[in-house]
Amino acid sequence: MSTKQNNSAAAYLEKFISIVGTDNVLNDPADVWPYGYDNSRRHAQPEIVALPSSHEQVRDIVRLCFENKLPLVARGRGTGTTGASVPVKHGVVLSLERMIRFIKIDADNRVAVVEPGITNQAVQDKIGENGFFWPPDPTSAAYSTIGGNLACNSAGPRAIKYGTPRENVLGLKAITGKGEEIRTGVYTTKGVVGYDLTRLILGSEGTLAVITEATLKMTPLPQSKRTLQAVYKDIRSAADAVSSIMAQPVIPYTLEFIDGQAIEMVRKYSSADLPVDAGALLIIEVDGQEACLDDAAQTISKAATNTGLLELKTATTQTEIDALWATRKALSPALRNIAPNKINEDVVVPVSNIPDLIEGLEKLASKYEIKIVNFGHAGNGNIHTNLLIDSTDKAQVTRSQACLDEVFSLVLNLNGTLSGEHGVGMEKMNYIDREIDAVTLNLMKEIKTLFDPHGILNPGKMFPE
Repeated sequence: MSTKQNNSAAAYLEKFISIVGTDNVLNDPADVWPYGYDNSRRHAQPEIVALPSSHEQVRDIVRLCFENKLPLVARGRGTGTTGASVPVKHGVVLSLERMIRFIKIDADNRVAVVEPGITNQAVQDKIGENGFFWPPDPTSAAYSTIGGNLACNSAGPRAIKYGTPRENVLGLKAITGKGEEIRTGVYTTKGVVGYDLTRLILGSEGTLAVITEATLKMTPLPQSKRTLQAVYKDIRSAADAVSSIMAQPVIPYTLEFIDGQAIEMVRKYSSADLPVDAGALLIIEVDGQEACLDDAAQTISKAATNTGLLELKTATTQTEIDALWATRKALSPALRNIAPNKINEDVVVPVSNIPDLIEGLEKLASKYEIKIVNFGHAGNGNIHTNLLIDSTDKAQVTRSQACLDEVFSLVLNLNGTLSGEHGVGMEKMNYIDREIDAVTLNLMKEIKTLFDPHGILNPGKMFPE
């Protein structure tokens, strides 16, 4: 697809203005430049940025782009790490940052209906006033939007017990690539009429439809929590503990993994009491009724105990708990400060295969002489694997690509998947056919064509070039 067809997006400036108003269309290069990047640090300059404030405006913008075959990328706050919101075909960026209404909070039915531009944290704060939370809580919750979370099926630490957006979204209101309005899903917690288009759109990275409204399933806040810190002499011991914890009946609220190299690198950014010369650290939380939590914590502690355990303690104050989580959330930005061009992957393997994954990564780090730092959501096998490279060292960059190729082979050989929550975007699209067979990939392309006949929605993403 060429942006030169029918001239360019800029040729339709007045039509965009007629839909959303002069103050809600940007076309000056200095104004549109920030909308051309995401947290992958890739960048492409859009011609026009439109900032709608209603479902109807989104519909009319998509129709305009469909009729004139203009590339269109829907965008939240650009916190994604795979280039999924980078407008590689230029054209139009549809920024949903002004669609921030709470349409409904229905406490009786545990439902919240929201627009896509609202941040995850704003949702947590608002429904928290009513005694609820929404389980997905990515590290970027303070900045990332609900629409972006849904586009990538971003989950965070609580997914181990409460699931991802696909388990916590009941229905959607959206606009297809033809500019057609659709409603998917239900308002109830059960429903099996028709195909499940809600779960299809979730995680599709804006390639099928633009979400304008989401019906979220709220969960009651737990009465209380216990937060444990377990320190191990080596990574294998911590990985074995994860398998043991997940093999017993008490499901943790969160189960986070940080390897020894990550501990040392983040130490100066943390106020937590971090162990010295430890091989790995687990942050474990259990939640529920106060009367049951001591027993639950003891059960988890027993499962976490093995010959490699150096220390297991409970965070007794809110300050200690906050410091632990601040450390975990500081990891990704801290590593980016240390290695601005790091390669950040969020691979997933079955929990029982985590030890083999970690050992395999250690061997690859040695083979290619590249430092690999690991942390993430160990309870569901979602490990954030960071290859720390210097982009000015051409030999190291070449080695890193060969190393990454072997990382992906290792993950797939362990019955894993190439992405747990970051998505495909541009970073993984040329690897996707190693995980998905040709027949299935062709079915996906046919589905894309049904939703988006002219291929205007987020072109240049998801599928191998």
